[in-house]
Amino acid sequence: MQITRNEMKIFSGNANRVLAEKVASYIGMRLGDITVGKFADGEINVRIEETVRGHDVFVIQPTCPPVNENLMELLIMIDAFKRASANSVAVVMPYYGYARQDRKAKGRDPITAKLVANLITVAGATRIMTVDLHAEQVQGFFDIPVDNLWSFPVFLETLNKDGLLNEDAVIVSPDVGGVKRARQIAEKVGLPLAILDKRRPKDNVAEILNIIGDVSGRTAIIVDDIVDTARSLVEGANAIKNAGASRVVACITHPVLSSGAVERIENSSIEKIYISDTIYHQSLPKKFYIVSVAPLLGEAIIRVRKNLSVSILFK
Repeated sequence: MQITRNEMKIFSGNANRVLAEKVASYIGMRLGDITVGKFADGEINVRIEETVRGHDVFVIQPTCPPVNENLMELLIMIDAFKRASANSVAVVMPYYGYARQDRKAKGRDPITAKLVANLITVAGATRIMTVDLHAEQVQGFFDIPVDNLWSFPVFLETLNKDGLLNEDAVIVSPDVGGVKRARQIAEKVGLPLAILDKRRPKDNVAEILNIIGDVSGRTAIIVDDIVDTARSLVEGANAIKNAGASRVVACITHPVLSSGAVERIENSSIEKIYISDTIYHQSLPKKFYIVSVAPLLGEAIIRVRKNLSVSILFK
């Protein structure tokens, strides 16, 4: 699809410029000229180096680690574009940081996902585009349009090429909260579903209590949105392997990979882990296979810009 280049511009902060360049290349455009730096005291300084007056601006900036720094970059960029008289500012956040704090799990907890939504809206964003929100209700925290894109078509295409979507495979949800996502994938490819019954005695710690479903002799495909410390992912993979699964692979949308996660996965029973590039990692071991969501984001941007259906991308 062709678009008029002087009506739309794409910019990127420092969070994941590699992905932003891939998205711009898919659309057939270049990234806009912007300088995102720091003053001597660490304050973020944004300077737009070209006119955006009357343009529809798309800002690609996931709020991945360092989360707070990338979030502040995003907020300041939005403010800069609005003050430069951009017609609209659509925020493309492939990874929505703080999305796991979407409710009060216990008394006196903050709902930080809502706070971030308020900050982005007040800064001047007119639309949000993200991938695999940890909790779909976060869409309701915004009073502006939200496009929550699903990554599973991208992963399924790769899994199919690698011959993993055969009759011996089973889709595994790592917890009860991920059942809806896993069931959609299982129904899409006509495979059975298994669920890990786990509990969290504290943050970043998981205990596997039971496996619901049959994984014996099968290729287990664990699907999840976020892998942070990878403790629960590794525990789940080991439990599945002990239950008789022949192979264990994983598909993860947002590879945060903090606190020794890479080493844990390397030493686990996971044979291969497919991750998207919503979060940039300079180098990873061979067990990690990167699947790009740039075409998904690029096509979504074009469709939003042309007022076409975005839901067709989920098929």
